[in-house]
Amino acid sequence: MSVPTASEKTEGEMENQMKLPDPMPAAPPDYNSHFVPGPPGEAAPLPTGYPAGLPIGYYSPQQPSTFPLYQPTGTAYPIQYQPGKYPMPNQLAPVTWMPGPPPMPNCPPGLEYLAQLDNIHVLQHFEPLEMITHFETNNKYDIKNNANQMVYFVTEDTDDYTRNAYRTLRPFVLRVTDFMGREIMTMQRPFRCTCCCFCCPSARQELEVQCPPGVTIGFVAEHWNLCRAVYSIQNEKKENVMRVRGPCSTYGCGSDSVFEVQSLDGVSSIGNIIRKWNGLLSAMGDADHFDIHFPMDMDVKMKAMIFGACFLIDFMYFERSPPQHSST
Repeated sequence: MSVPTASEKTEGEMENQMKLPDPMPAAPPDYNSHFVPGPPGEAAPLPTGYPAGLPIGYYSPQQPSTFPLYQPTGTAYPIQYQPGKYPMPNQLAPVTWMPGPPPMPNCPPGLEYLAQLDNIHVLQHFEPLEMITHFETNNKYDIKNNANQMVYFVTEDTDDYTRNAYRTLRPFVLRVTDFMGREIMTMQRPFRCTCCCFCCPSARQELEVQCPPGVTIGFVAEHWNLCRAVYSIQNEKKENVMRVRGPCSTYGCGSDSVFEVQSLDGVSSIGNIIRKWNGLLSAMGDADHFDIHFPMDMDVKMKAMIFGACFLIDFMYFERSPPQHSST
């Protein structure tokens, strides 16, 4: 048997190496993460779903005021959003609503809340873009009780042209909704021209209140006065029931503006509507804060009328119009 020479051995080894498959690429190095997972958080029950028609961003009183948890597949640690620290995108903070009272006889649906209250707060939303662009947007208001619970949500329904052409004199429709998103009250202000004599009845401002929408329960009518704001609160037949008497100066800087709700003879004080002074925000921003006080045992329709008078006062005396720059 012949022994292969060195040259033949080298040629054979080279042939075998050419026939072997390519070696596998080296595996990636192990990744050493510095993240140490913490203990699993306490699981919270998933919400049962929103009621039909609930305004976006609001929770009903029966729902937990926490964000839902998401349990991914194949891991023991849930990903949790802590309320107030990691807000979910496109979602407002949870809002606590006043528990819905049971229906009451001879009470328009939705006004049962007012039967349990003698004080409510009207908080207008602050719109920074209005100050920057001078473009008037629809007003929005939160109505809350003393426990900071939402009672109603009020939105203005006016087209862009009317809002920006007529400003504080604009006619408007305000829609009052509850936590279910149901419109329980509508307030409408018709356009009244002020170019003619200011003591003419056709130039006096008026607000109609409907509850439920389509059923008029009363009117708020302005009365001419030389030095102060005076209104009559009327029933559905336009019969005077109470009057509202404002201060001599409604534009006082640094103090609250108090509008007294009085009997027709002016002797008895029934309640008041107070525009709170909020410092720089009151002076520059269009975001008013009103406190409304009325007797606990007052008829809910009259409470609703005092509530409506607050908005007519706001638009007439405290709605800010941007400065008009004259062209030179």
